Amino acid sequence: MEPIIFILIISILGPIIGSLIGVIKKPSKLFMYNMLSFAAGVMLAISFLELIPESIEFSSPLLCVAGVLIGALVMYVLDKVIPHIHPELCNPEPGFQLKKTALYLLIGIFLHNFPEGMAIAVGTISDIKVSLAIALGIAIHNIPEGICTSAPYYASSGKRLKAFLLSASTAIPLLAGFFVAKFLYEVISSNFIGIIIAATAGLMIYISADELIPCSCCKVTHHSTIFSLIAGVVFVVLLGMI
Repeated sequence: MEPIIFILIISILGPIIGSLIGVIKKPSKLFMYNMLSFAAGVMLAISFLELIPESIEFSSPLLCVAGVLIGALVMYVLDKVIPHIHPELCNPEPGFQLKKTALYLLIGIFLHNFPEGMAIAVGTISDIKVSLAIALGIAIHNIPEGICTSAPYYASSGKRLKAFLLSASTAIPLLAGFFVAKFLYEVISSNFIGIIIAATAGLMIYISADELIPCSCCKVTHHSTIFSLIAGVVFVVLLGMI
């Protein structure tokens, strides 16, 4: 199997697995928090150890800084303008609002997943292992989102298959973002590529700082999530040795 096909499969597994779990049985909160913390470790390590140095190599330190800020600002605007779900908020309003809330969140996740798909495409101009680690981190991050969208829709409608399919369809913008970015990388200058790589780092740093770490570390009374975050960093370092 071509490595890039394998990476695409990993990237879309997050929403699909999460959506399936959401209509079957929700895992414990501790498991979800550790999973999110591991994803944060992967994203932070990839950003600081791989993407930012590579962006500087493609462009310059100033353009890298601009790219990081752009990526963070894009995610900030998306969070403010578009509905998005945070994994600790898996309890939408009860009653007739439940189905509407789930659909609203589905739209938000659709739009949030597009830049995440673009981030995975970094592997087309970088080391394939970098793209693999990004895809894994984003997939793990998307599992709780899939749970939190399929579960309320299933609870309100009673339609298990429809809830799964609607929630799993959030993998589509991941693929769209990937192919759009892959095309852009083939026609734009090295400076612009450097900015996009840095923006990918900014995007993942923002997700980790705004969502993953706060969600995973403030809800538990022991330190397992901290070690899960460290495990994510170690995973990226070991991946670089292969």
